[in-house]
Amino acid sequence: MMKFHELKIKRRKTARRVGRGISAGRGKTAGRGTKGQGARKSGGVRPGFEGGQMPIYMRLPHLGGFKSHRPKAEVVYTGQLSLVKKTTIDSTSLHEAGLVSSPFNNVKLILGGEVAGKKEVKLQAASQAAQKALKKAGGSFTAVDRLARSKQSPKSDKK
Repeated sequence: MMKFHELKIKRRKTARRVGRGISAGRGKTAGRGTKGQGARKSGGVRPGFEGGQMPIYMRLPHLGGFKSHRPKAEVVYTGQLSLVKKTTIDSTSLHEAGLVSSPFNNVKLILGGEVAGKKEVKLQAASQAAQKALKKAGGSFTAVDRLARSKQSPKSDKK
């Protein structure tokens, strides 16, 4: 049988009744101090306000945003494939033809113009419409990984 002193109860503070006379302990100014903005019934300032002084959240420098480190894919259109003289087209041959800035970037083939001749394309990506146009012209598309740069050994002559 449980005894009265063994009961587990949560103690809750009752709301303090302020401004109810001297004997109540919180009479007259009711804990608001004397005069001023905070003493008024609709007084007070927004969070972070420092009385007109530049607030700390505006004085401190802000953190930068998100910067994506994912390499952007360069776009090549199907109409530009005729500029490459080879039948097998990859990122190196596109770079040699001046269609992409680097052979080490991701390249995506997109439909734009006619596919002239039978071309075997080996790139990182191609739209479905571009793949259909290649197949219709008798060519093919193969998805390959991006060409990796050769790692240079650190220079050992510095002392």
